[in-house]
Amino acid sequence: MEALTEAQQELYEWLVDYIRRNQHSPSIRQMMKAMGLRSPAPIQSRLDHLRSKGYIDWTEGKARTIRILDEAKGVPILGAIAAGSMVEAFTDAVERLDLAMLPLKPQDFALRVRGDSMIDALIGDGDVVIMRPVNDPATIKNGTIVAARVETTTTLKYFHREGHEVLLKPANSRYEPMHFAADAVDVQGRLVAVWRGYDATLAG
Repeated sequence: MEALTEAQQELYEWLVDYIRRNQHSPSIRQMMKAMGLRSPAPIQSRLDHLRSKGYIDWTEGKARTIRILDEAKGVPILGAIAAGSMVEAFTDAVERLDLAMLPLKPQDFALRVRGDSMIDALIGDGDVVIMRPVNDPATIKNGTIVAARVETTTTLKYFHREGHEVLLKPANSRYEPMHFAADAVDVQGRLVAVWRGYDATLAG
């Protein structure tokens, strides 16, 4: 589909989240409030663009009938993440995890855990962690569980920044913390949920 502008993307993501949580579309007034606008004209313009680009549709003449088009069901599982030593970074999604009842955002993704270094945080081998992309690493609070990439490998750990160094701490006394230069660590996402028993919810 055609790319969206920043304003269109903002409204689209808000619509996806609202419809997922409420099971119906919002009013124009609600959209205006959410986008911080005082006029319906910019909202209607963004909606028209989203429709023309194939992201949404609605029934003419009927209120609250906006539908999200071609939204893949569930959260993409992007591969495995180490909770032990480092493993190869995740790549393309091959399946999706249906978590329709959770307040997720369109950009959220899932990773299968491999290892037991986060077991004291109640994250075990075989669990699925739901991650939210981090736009600004400076906003990450120390103690946040993150998916951190170093060169071509990635790991699930507690994040701690100390000056120009990042400490990736396990939640298992059998493992040692890992020290890296701050600019060598790329935080792929922060933890928002842990899922077990996911086999029954995978959607092809």
